[in-house]
Amino acid sequence: MLPYLEAMGKPLARYEEGMPKRLCFVYFPNGAAIPPADSPYHKKWSWFPIGQGKDYQLTNTLAPLSPFRDDMSIIGGMSHPKSRHLLGHLAGDTWLTGGDLRGNEYNNQISADQVAAHKLSQYTRYPYLALSTDGGIGYKSRVSTLSFDHRGLPIPSEHRHREIFERYFAPGGGTPTNERRKSIYQGLKIVDLLMDDAKSLHRNLGSHDKQKLDEYMTSLNSVEEQVRRNEQWLDIPMKPFNSDHLNFNVNPTVDPQSYLRTTFDLMILAFKTDLTRVITFMMGREDGMGFNDNFPKLALGFNLGHHAISHDLSDGHWEMWGKYDQWLTKQYAYFLNELKNTHDEYGSLMDNTLALYGSACSTTHDAVNYPMVLAGGKNMGVKHGAYSVYEDMPMSNLLVSMLQTVGVEKETFSDSTGTLPNGILS
Repeated sequence: MLPYLEAMGKPLARYEEGMPKRLCFVYFPNGAAIPPADSPYHKKWSWFPIGQGKDYQLTNTLAPLSPFRDDMSIIGGMSHPKSRHLLGHLAGDTWLTGGDLRGNEYNNQISADQVAAHKLSQYTRYPYLALSTDGGIGYKSRVSTLSFDHRGLPIPSEHRHREIFERYFAPGGGTPTNERRKSIYQGLKIVDLLMDDAKSLHRNLGSHDKQKLDEYMTSLNSVEEQVRRNEQWLDIPMKPFNSDHLNFNVNPTVDPQSYLRTTFDLMILAFKTDLTRVITFMMGREDGMGFNDNFPKLALGFNLGHHAISHDLSDGHWEMWGKYDQWLTKQYAYFLNELKNTHDEYGSLMDNTLALYGSACSTTHDAVNYPMVLAGGKNMGVKHGAYSVYEDMPMSNLLVSMLQTVGVEKETFSDSTGTLPNGILS
């Protein structure tokens, strides 16, 4: 199958109004190595650069991102005010929500990606993709997803590459359209029957059971909505694509780099085909949960897992942690390189995509000074090239600015107090 060629499309200016605007969030757990300024490891292995503004110097940790200096902004100082006194692991649940997990209550709320999906889904086959290394939702305070619905409940993530590809890129396994239409009608009938049964049962339940049933019915509503969306898109052919480069046989417990990069390849394919314009990817769960904790052992030959490294106080621990941070950065750099060098009829995918990479805690699991890199979005007026520190600014200010940049009309999000200053996001 031929790659996309510029000659295949119409002049860019004629597409200006309909140019896609995409949003992507990539998360790494357990914070990052930030040695004290007087440490001999600081200038080599601090996650944040040396110096601010446009003249910053990258340390070894973010050095893999140097080719994208003009396409990215490094952001420090931000956090979610309601999470600042939480153990950093818990704050992972709130990275895209700004929710309140203090005390005994779990008052999480909708995540920024889902706000964007509600608006941008009108243009695509699927409203969003929620991806992770573990799949599912995990559990409160140690989730395995970045996405939360309007009730603040976690949305299951997906992690099996072949299943993701077959579900989204090869629906029906290539069966004829009339057979897929018949299958869709059968699916609608099943959902209708389940909804009728649930409504009948609802009248005879106690309050706790009613709450559980309401959650189930909400899930059914989501299923019904997607089934109807599939029906609407049934006669619209998907953009042609080549999937020969995808490796569905990679074993993440043996080759974590290939596993992560195949996930990124699927994300690129989703954006290139305009399958969706909103994607989240959780590269690992907090607190050593999930097989991703073994990535330092598998990829770099270390004798400690990621969570243990983040607590280690032995000689040379800053270098070990920094080297793993660098390895994670290399994976994000791979994603940015694919974004930059993959084109559709509107140009480079990177220029029409905002991609945020970061964590919900800094060193020693403090839920402050989130390490973050924002990349892409040149065609949306984003101005990159600097390292900026926004001391104690709510991260929600960044999130609401990102939403506005991709065309979601929101004056506030969560506990935002304004938008991002300094003109990075217009």
